[in-house]
Amino acid sequence: MGTASFVVATAARGRGIGRALGEYAVEWHRANGFAAIQFNAVVSTNTGAIRLWESLGFETIGVVPDAFRLPGGDTASSYADLHVMYLGLADR
Repeated sequence: MGTASFVVATAARGRGIGRALGEYAVEWHRANGFAAIQFNAVVSTNTGAIRLWESLGFETIGVVPDAFRLPGGDTASSYADLHVMYLGLADR
């Protein structure tokens, strides 16, 4: 199983950079014989990233509650869940 991590700067969002990175990662893992890809830390408040990964076939297989401290936050409400997202590559 493979993994990858991506961050697209706020100023660069909406330009297809995340999709290009995601598509490349899926194809690279497939071409190199990986059976699956798992992202262990997709922040639940990043709905754009979640929609992107789902559009590429990933599904959320788990949630780690309050595992990400939001920027500038210092209260209990300043934390977000992390999604564990998975894409099987066999027979794709």
